[in-house]
Amino acid sequence: MSNDVGAARHSENRFEWVDRSLASLIIASVAVVAVAGLIQVRFGDFPMTARDVVNAVFDPAVLFDPRWLLTFLLGEGGMRAVTGYTGALPDLSKETLIVWNLRVPRVLVAILAGLNLSVSGAIFQAITRNELASPFILGVSSGAGLAILLTLVVFGSLAAFLPLIAAFGGSAAFLLVYAIAWKNGTSPVRLVLAGVIVGTVFGSLQTALFFFADDVAIVQSAIAWTTGSLTGSDWEQVRMALPWTVLVVVPGTLVAARQLDVLVLGESTAASLGMNVERIRFALAGLAVLAAAISIAVAGIVGFVGLIVPHVVRTVVGSDHRRLLVGCLFAGPALVVAADVGARLALSPTQIPVGIVTGLIGGPYFLYLMRRQDTLGEL
Repeated sequence: MSNDVGAARHSENRFEWVDRSLASLIIASVAVVAVAGLIQVRFGDFPMTARDVVNAVFDPAVLFDPRWLLTFLLGEGGMRAVTGYTGALPDLSKETLIVWNLRVPRVLVAILAGLNLSVSGAIFQAITRNELASPFILGVSSGAGLAILLTLVVFGSLAAFLPLIAAFGGSAAFLLVYAIAWKNGTSPVRLVLAGVIVGTVFGSLQTALFFFADDVAIVQSAIAWTTGSLTGSDWEQVRMALPWTVLVVVPGTLVAARQLDVLVLGESTAASLGMNVERIRFALAGLAVLAAAISIAVAGIVGFVGLIVPHVVRTVVGSDHRRLLVGCLFAGPALVVAADVGARLALSPTQIPVGIVTGLIGGPYFLYLMRRQDTLGEL
């Protein structure tokens, strides 16, 4: 009996950090994703009523048939390899096929992009001890943007591999920033300054490449990538981002929370507590870059999400990184899914990149913060 009581108390203590503010944030974020997602899947070239959308999204023929679920998540070849099924897939209604093949993937990509960007931003803000840092403060966006433009303008035959090239460009830029900042170790200030240097140089090279693009379609594609767009998202993007997000980013983020709490105390304090500051900082930065690269690979460069979300979550749940990171896992998707609804409907039937909407939200928000807080910037 005493063992059962002790186990119950241990389980209760393990989740005592999930307070009312965090629970409320999670519930509100899930509600925003659900409502905005249903609005998103309703609109398109094939008109549907709200009832049609709900029936299609929650169609038992999909939700309770693992063959269809595996087909969407793994592709038909992957489904047949896993299940051994060789027959024809059951028929679905036209509405269900349109919603699940064309519209649900866009919502899922928005969720994955928002999750990865917000977590990346929270980590970068901790390792630089600056709440104005973002996933792109260390040159990730500029490196990805340059790689995208270089591929489209010079190596057009590689356009099919654009997501992987974008992620590689962002990662390479981060390594360059780290190399520039290294001087018997790194520091938050040197990392930020090196990021500014690399971002400025790569941004100038991006602008220069536009002058060599004589095809309007290439220019439009490059603008869509560099401003962040979810138009045309499909299950291929979901399959690309989902495994890395679920198997690496989410567990890595939860494990990193304690190290981030120590790191924000300062390098001297962290070292006195036995932390190898340089190794931990590099590992955490690598995790943040991976998360940002995943988002860039499937959604392009969606600005301000990694800047806004950690700050908003911090004001709601506090600076404990367990609560902060878990809050970001839910608030980031809520912002991007809602912003994508705005991007789709604001100038309907014309769709604008979601990065423009997040920029229009982020700019005024930080102007408001600048007016309200005298200490904005230092974490």
